[in-house]
Amino acid sequence: MSCKSVMGEHGSSSPWAPWLVHTAVAVSAITIAAAANHYWFHARSKGRPRVVGIIPARYKSSRFEGKPLVHIMGKPMIQRTWEQAKKCTSLQAVVVATDDERIADCCREFGADVIMTSENCQNGTERCNEALEKLSTEYDIVVNIQGDEPLIEPVIIDGIVLALQRSPDAIYSTAVTALKPEDASNPNRVKCIVDKNGYALYFSRGLLPSNLKGSPNPDFPYLLHLGIQCYDAKFLKVYASMPSSPLQVEEDLEQLKVLENGYKLKVIKVDHEAHGVDTPGDIAKVEAVMRAQHLD
Repeated sequence: MSCKSVMGEHGSSSPWAPWLVHTAVAVSAITIAAAANHYWFHARSKGRPRVVGIIPARYKSSRFEGKPLVHIMGKPMIQRTWEQAKKCTSLQAVVVATDDERIADCCREFGADVIMTSENCQNGTERCNEALEKLSTEYDIVVNIQGDEPLIEPVIIDGIVLALQRSPDAIYSTAVTALKPEDASNPNRVKCIVDKNGYALYFSRGLLPSNLKGSPNPDFPYLLHLGIQCYDAKFLKVYASMPSSPLQVEEDLEQLKVLENGYKLKVIKVDHEAHGVDTPGDIAKVEAVMRAQHLD
């Protein structure tokens, strides 16, 4: 993980500097220590140590049908996401949760464990909960790994797991990064604001925060929500039984049900080039990044 966004031009410090440095150092420490000692992560994780990564995947998407199976540089996108997740030091297991046999067959071919779930799941969180109930092993934490983030960095996944383990008052954790100016009005790029202690205040598809001018402020450090989400396993069962909330329905953002019901959601801030695939046109963008970084 780089810190290229920490310093502005001519070496001047940006508003992002204090917490980007802190997060980059903290999250990088996971990778360095884990490489030196395979058991380092679990030794530091005194609470909620058993962690599973679940990749929810459905074929029938209103915006991009069949998205998990679309090829990116010769591999299905779901495979690229799974390969990134398998690099994590914090996950004892990684499984794909789907309701579609085409996705299941594809995943089994490249070696992934698959849990078949109902077509009635309303979102990825509900699908993760159903998959968790069907797993034979008990877990303390579940990481919902979005299948449309094929370049998600394993260190970010490890980072949100550690953040939740170190925040006993939180039942949910996630990550944000700097919002690019061109994404300010894109409803597919979810924005987030946090309090001074690193807990989420709100998420929105609109510009957040807004202002009297009604246009982005070039000097404000807007935050982009990365799709990766991490839950306390016991809370995940509670979430599945909770009715939809007004804000969740209005914004079509499942994490708002968590906030609207008064639960705490921990947020880590990272320096990450987000390359989510929301539409067919995003495939070319991801492949261009991979070529530039010599990724295969």
